[in-house]
Formats: sequence, C-alpha cells, structure tokens
Amino acid sequence: MMKELSEEVGQVIETYPKEAQKRILELRELILNTGMKTDGVNEIEEALRWGEPSYLTKKGSTIRIAWSKKQPESFSIFFKCTSQLVPTFKALYPETFHFEGNREIRFDLSDKIPQRELSHCISMALRYHSIKHIPLLGN
Repeated sequence: MMKELSEEVGQVIETYPKEAQKRILELRELILNTGMKTDGVNEIEEALRWGEPSYLTKKGSTIRIAWSKKQPESFSIFFKCTSQLVPTFKALYPETFHFEGNREIRFDLSDKIPQRELSHCISMALRYHSIKHIPLLGN
C-alpha cells in the first residue's frame, strides 16, 4: 500500500500543472517502491526541503523531486550535489538520462522514465552513507 501523501507535499504538488503533477507523483511512487524493496532502508520520511517534495532515510542522501515554471516542459529528480551520486550515475548510465550538473536528472514531461535504471539510482541514494566507500561512489 502506497504511503499517504503528506499534506505539505500535497499542497506543493497541487500548484503544478496537471501533467507535471502526474509525472511528479510517478517519481514519488518509484522512490517509495524502491525504498520498500531496498535492503537497509527502513523508513522514508517525506517532507519539504527548499520548497520541494523530498525523501530522506537514516543512512541515505536526500532525494528531491520538482517541476519548475522556469522549465515548464520538464520535471526533475535531484540528489545532493556534494555526493558522488550523480557522477556515479553518469558513469553507469551515460546515455540513459539527461543530467544537469552534479545534482539533477531532468525529464521532459513526455518522456518514459527508465524505471529499472532510475530505481537503481534511487536505491544508491537511499543507502548512500552505507555504500559511499565503494570505489565508483568514493569521495
């Protein structure tokens, strides 16, 4: 059963256009489902960070999702820019995602999300503090 949307996160998502709402909720579902299937992830806290829906775990790195008026035809998933997560994702999936800097994977509203690959990335973020010593993720 999917975790109920927190009131504060729901209020932010409601301000997005309908198609963006649908896509952001799709990312949310993937994050929560991935967390349920990932060893070592006990609970995911849903909150607003920097005014955006964010997902936090005890041994993980914060994941944010958002749509922006500045880029109305796209939506994004963000990872901590000082972590080695996005550089690792770039090494693993150079042709799969559209990366923006060291913190963002951006999708067009019409894109099909590569579920398996993005779930792998999310799993790494949710376990980041337990796995960051692994060479590809090394600091």
